[in-house]
Amino acid sequence: MKVTTVRGVWGNIDNPTFKRTFPENNFFVIEGLKVMIRHIVGYPGRYNKIALELIKQHQPDIVVAGHSHILKVIRDKKLNHLHLNPGSAGISGFHKVRTMLRFKLENGKIFDMEVIETPKKALIT
Repeated sequence: MKVTTVRGVWGNIDNPTFKRTFPENNFFVIEGLKVMIRHIVGYPGRYNKIALELIKQHQPDIVVAGHSHILKVIRDKKLNHLHLNPGSAGISGFHKVRTMLRFKLENGKIFDMEVIETPKKALIT
């Protein structure tokens, strides 16, 4: 069985326990790719000030964002990274369908990306 490490960040409506468990910003390297995770980022060409400074400082290959609850995968050609917002996998919020992204990373490449959709009330296992 392959061991998986869970990496995440806290968001704007998370409780204090979650905020003590996860950082606001998460930077790491996996399979030769630099990854940045932050809840509120914006989008290519419209990053918020803090996120833009972090992207310029760390120069990630992949930026994972949230907050909008809208699934998007965008290549940021100007800042040279893949911008991922997996949408919303929670059971509360305005979304009608829960969305997630699943992909593989190997030797500096991201591939086999797929969108997973489940009804809002469905049990995810």
